[in-house]
Amino acid sequence: MKKALWMGLILTVTLVTGFAAEKKGKYAIVLQSGNETNEAKARAVHALLYATELAESGYGVVLIFDGAGTGWANELRKPENPFHKHYTRIKELGMVEEICDYCADSFTVKDDLPAEQKKLLVGDYEGHPSLVKWIERGYQIIVL
Repeated sequence: MKKALWMGLILTVTLVTGFAAEKKGKYAIVLQSGNETNEAKARAVHALLYATELAESGYGVVLIFDGAGTGWANELRKPENPFHKHYTRIKELGMVEEICDYCADSFTVKDDLPAEQKKLLVGDYEGHPSLVKWIERGYQIIVL
């Protein structure tokens, strides 16, 4: 009887914790903001903060640099950038990153990307990252 009770308890805990883990959402944060104004910079830092908070809380997160936001992809790697520590944290968390191939070229930042970041260039929908790909994987889209 005790063995059956323990097995039932273990099964219940497993189901409840598994259910709780599955309830965590997944988010694709699209950073389209450049760095020309204070508002634009605020959008960038908040994209990093939101991504970090979500990832630290167990949510799935992907950060997509798109449009004028492709300029941040290389800029954030620089230690002198005030947001560098936030970018370093998302790298520590192993967050998925994508950089829009088309926009990186259009905003003339593609040639400045180091080899490791060029591997993050994505153009699966007319040269741009596919949102449908992430939506079909259960991600909600947040655009800043």
